[in-house]
Amino acid sequence: MELIVQPTDGIRPLLETIEKAQKSIDVMIFRFDLKPMEKQLVAARERGVVVRALIAHESSQGDKRLRQLELRMLEKGILVARTGDAFVRYHGKLMIVDREELHVYGFNYTALDLKSRSFGIVTRDRKAVTEAVRLFEADTLRQEYEPQEDGAFVVSPENAREILATFIKRARKQLLIYDPKVTDLQMIRLIGQRIKAGVDVRIIGKVSRRADNMRVQKSAGLRLHVRAMVRDGDTAFVGSQSLRAMELDARREVGLIVKEPKTVKRLLETFEADWAKTDLAAKEAKEAKKEEKQKEEVIAEVIAR
Repeated sequence: MELIVQPTDGIRPLLETIEKAQKSIDVMIFRFDLKPMEKQLVAARERGVVVRALIAHESSQGDKRLRQLELRMLEKGILVARTGDAFVRYHGKLMIVDREELHVYGFNYTALDLKSRSFGIVTRDRKAVTEAVRLFEADTLRQEYEPQEDGAFVVSPENAREILATFIKRARKQLLIYDPKVTDLQMIRLIGQRIKAGVDVRIIGKVSRRADNMRVQKSAGLRLHVRAMVRDGDTAFVGSQSLRAMELDARREVGLIVKEPKTVKRLLETFEADWAKTDLAAKEAKEAKKEEKQKEEVIAEVIAR
C-alpha cells in the first residue's frame, strides 16, 4: 500500500502509474486539466493498453470542458463512457491498473488540486480491486451497484453513511478529521459524543454546528481538498465524501478504509504537522508554555522557603 500526499508528491505518481500499465487502465473523471496525464493516457493506448475513461455527465463547471475531453479521448482511441444522471453529482475519483492495482483519490486530475492538501491511496488488495472493478463496470453500463466487500471500500450512497458512522463511533482515544465542511447532523452528533467520551477530536476544515469543546481550525497556508480521518493511530479513511448529507446519500463518492501501519502513520504525521500551523495550535502551545512557567515559579518559590 502507498499513500500519495499532495502537494508534496504532485503529478509524478499518476504518470508513473499510467506508464507502467501493461494491459488496461480504467479511470473515473470528475474534473481534468492535466495535459501531461492526458498525453500519458494516449501513449498507453498507442502501445496497446486498453484505456477506458468514465467521465462525469456534469461538474460544477458545466458540461463543456468534459465534452471536449471526451472528444479528444475518443479521437485518440480511448474508450469513453459518460455517467448517467442517477446521482446529483458523480464525484468519485479512482484509477484501476491491469485490474491489479487500485488508486482512490481525494483530489481531481487538476493542477489546482495537485497544489492543495489532499491524499490518494494505492492498494493491490484483491477484495478492494475487485469491488472497484465491479463499481466501474456497473456505472459504465448505468446499472445498479450492490457492495459485496466487507466494509473497506466506501461508496456513496450505498454504504458510506453506515461505514463512516461506525468509523467515528469506534474512536476510543483520538479522531483526526480533514473535511472542507462537515454539515451532516448525525455525524456532528456522533463526533460530539466522542468528545464527551474523552476522545481527542480535532478537525481541519469547517463544521456547520459545533458541539461543545469541538476543536476546529481552518487549513493554514494550503487550500484544503481532502476528505480523510485517522482513528486511534491505527485506522484511516481517505476518499471523496465529506461528512455532508448530499455526499453521503445522493452523490457517487468513493473512499477506502485502511489499516496499513506506514500509511496510517504518514497520514497522522501530516495531520499533526498541518495542525501545528493553525492559530489554535499556536494559542494552545502558548498557554501550555505559560502554565509550565507558572508551575516552575511555584516550585522555585517553595524551594526558596
